[in-house]
Order: sequence, then structure tokens, then C-alpha cells
Amino acid sequence: MSILSKPYFHNEEATYEFVESKLWPNGATCPKCGERERVSKMQGKSTRIGAYKCYKCREPFTVKVGTIFESSHVKMHLWLQAIFLIASSKKCISANQLHRTLGVTLKTAWFMGHRIREAMKSTDFTPFGSGGGFVEVDETYMGQTEGHGKDSHTSKKRKILGLIDRDTKQVRTMVMNNITVADVAPVVRDNLDREAKLMTDKAGIYIKVGKEFAAHHSVDHGKGEYVRKGNKEIHTNTIENYFSVFKRGMKGTYQHCGHHHPNRYLAEFDFRYNNRAALEVSNVERAEKLLTSVIGKRLTYQSAH
Repeated sequence: MSILSKPYFHNEEATYEFVESKLWPNGATCPKCGERERVSKMQGKSTRIGAYKCYKCREPFTVKVGTIFESSHVKMHLWLQAIFLIASSKKCISANQLHRTLGVTLKTAWFMGHRIREAMKSTDFTPFGSGGGFVEVDETYMGQTEGHGKDSHTSKKRKILGLIDRDTKQVRTMVMNNITVADVAPVVRDNLDREAKLMTDKAGIYIKVGKEFAAHHSVDHGKGEYVRKGNKEIHTNTIENYFSVFKRGMKGTYQHCGHHHPNRYLAEFDFRYNNRAALEVSNVERAEKLLTSVIGKRLTYQSAH
């Protein structure tokens, strides 16, 4: 039986029960004061679905409060469908496709997509390369410029820095204001364990900071070197492959990315990479992990622009 035939994807009461079981594993919890004991479900025909009342702070609430669902007029079962579709899609889902699939307006679908990407942002900042592992670091550029060809000016492009831990097979990316030693070095220091073995290309921005780690190896792409001859561990192919997937997804599915949104799109691709099938994470597990990440990540329409 298809997972999408489950009652919680279609019935609003079943959806609330399912979401509550994931976000409140220890029972209904007041989002204002944290009370669990003096909380009860509100009854009555006119009572909204999933409403509870805290008898400590006297506030009514639902499981939506304090999450990406708060203040949304979209039915919860549609939110659950959107989360599953986005989490299980290998090549992303555009706002237009969500709009057609869920039957909501394009504006609503766009906003739902950004709220879900907000939930995808990682809160794990464990340093990469612990125990002497290899960490690949590379930068890339995204967007249009006025020039053409490989020597076109990159100052107007969005600058992205990426790091991949080969041992844990996890990626971490971020949008940078500039790709200079002063900008990149602090990010590398904050995200890498000092025992890490740093892998980069020949860019000069990594030379000084590379000396702070157990080892620093680089490959010279300018000379056609992508894997060190005699040592196949020295390369940056993993992070470059990740950037390739990211760019294809942005160009092929999303096509346009507003000035304030690159970090959310990167969060989506990071989340999908860090919870991919190759790491034995199923579509259902990925969707449920995303669902449990919605707390404390509310995004308003004004701040989404």
C-alpha cells in the first residue's frame, strides 16, 4: 500500500494525531510554559481540531504553535503531503508543481516551500574531520554576470563555500559575502577539527589556514590535476559533485533564486544529501526527520522575502 494512502495524509483529525505523536512524544506540551501535567484536550462541537488548554498558564494552543505551521490557514494534511513530497523528491519540487499537486495558490505553494526549507536548516555544528578524517573544502559561484566564458567577472555572482566530511558523509554549505582569506579562514576554523586533513584546490585562500590542521593537501585544476597521481585520496571531487547536483537542481527545477533565498535552498540540498538513500535513509524516515525539525523555525511571509 502506498504511503500516500495513509489516513493522516487525507483526514485532518488523523493528521493532527500523527503530528502530535512526532512532535510531542511525551504527551501534549504547552509551548508557552512547557507544562505537560495540567494540560487537557478541549472538547465541544465548535472547538477547533487539535486544540488543547494549559491550566497552568491558562493558554489554549495546538501542535502548530511555535512551528513552521503557526498562523497558516493551509490544512495540516496538505502540509504533511507537501513535507513528504519535498523530502522524498530526488530532484526537488518547484512551487508551480506544489501548486498543481496540492491545489493551493501559487503564492501559498511558494511560501510553504520556503517554510519547509527553513525547517531543513541544520542545528548540528559538530566539527568535521574528528579523529583525523578527510574534509574537502571548495567554493563555487552561482548566478549571472555581464561577461561570458570562464574569465567573466564573478563579483555579482552569489558566492558559496562547501565542506564535506568524507567519514561521516555529511555536507555543510553557506553563502559568503566574499571569497577571501579574511572571510573563508574563520569559517574553516569554526567547522573543522584541528585533527582534520584538509583537501582543497590550489586557491591561495587556503594556504595559511591549512597549516592549522593535521595535514593540508591540494590539487591543481589549472594543470588538469583532479586526483593526485599515486594517492587517490587527494582530491575535491566529492564537494564538486555536490555543487554539480545543486546547480542542476537550481537551474532545472527552481530556475530563479531571489537575493535573500540562497541559504534556504542550500539547506534543502544539504538536508537531502545528509539524509540520502546511500546512507540507508528511506523516504519515510527522511520525511519524518523533517517533520520533527519544524519546531522553533517559524518563518513569516514578510521575513521570507
